[in-house]
Amino acid sequence: MKKLNTFRRSLLVASLLVAASAAQAQAVKLTLGHGTAIDNPRHTASLKFAEVAKSKSNGRIEVTVAPASQLGDDAAMVTALRTGALDMSANSQGAVANAVPEYAAFGMPFLFSSQAQAWKVMDGPAGKELAQKSAEKGLIVLGYWDNGIRHMSNNKRPLLKPEDLKGLKMRTPPDSVTVDIMQSVGAEAQQIKWSELYVALQQGVVDGQENPLVNVQAGKLYEVQKFISLTGHKYEMTPFLIGKRSWDKLSNDDKKIVQEAALEATTLQRKLAQEADDKMFDEIKAKGVRIDKVDQAPFEKATAPVVAKWEASPIGPFVKRVVAAARAK
Repeated sequence: MKKLNTFRRSLLVASLLVAASAAQAQAVKLTLGHGTAIDNPRHTASLKFAEVAKSKSNGRIEVTVAPASQLGDDAAMVTALRTGALDMSANSQGAVANAVPEYAAFGMPFLFSSQAQAWKVMDGPAGKELAQKSAEKGLIVLGYWDNGIRHMSNNKRPLLKPEDLKGLKMRTPPDSVTVDIMQSVGAEAQQIKWSELYVALQQGVVDGQENPLVNVQAGKLYEVQKFISLTGHKYEMTPFLIGKRSWDKLSNDDKKIVQEAALEATTLQRKLAQEADDKMFDEIKAKGVRIDKVDQAPFEKATAPVVAKWEASPIGPFVKRVVAAARAK
């Protein structure tokens, strides 16, 4: 009898060890990196994604969020996604376009007059085609987040017409379309990392920059910029991505959970981005910054060659489809 009890205890211990091993095997740990400050909608939505994924998986899926370029700038994080060194990223349109050129299509000057208009195109056939092209390059699209309609700021003078930019040193992100836009209005484009932008403006390395108001506020750029011009020259998305190598390691059930969590995070991020953009005008103006509304027509005319250039590029057919979708009523 004693031997039988010992045998049963051994079986029980073995079964518990197997169960513990199985539970451990099912645990999923993911790292999500992004480049913005913690008071930006991008970070809030990233935390929401982590929260929902953990809840829906009963704690099995744990997502660590690394904000403020802790894991490198956007370009470095795109490379890390493709190699498997990083699992996920809420990244930038320009950096991802270096790997998937078709992202540039959504940055054509004066393409979208509102965020809602951009979302409609991104959530339609053009967005689905872009997701397919991304997957071919090792990037799985979980959602298209919002990075707002962009405006220009500088320390020299109000930018009320294209001629006012002549000779100005304007910072751009690593985005070829933005560089083309700056050059089309006579500015000197200089690519500087977001994490280095405040100091570059403060020290006069560049005269100005362009960003949505929510980024100007989050980055406290109003402290080192005297003039903001509401040019609305360009829209940018924030691709929310998981590397294909990390994606392929997930079970089908976990993929479904990740997609559901991504949908909730995308909905929240867009809502917060739109609300932030609506209220930033008054908050930044209260800081003593001069904010001017401009006649967009001369800027649109000056930047028209940028659209023509990209429509004649290797991704021209896709650019034309995106432009047509944006202009469809």
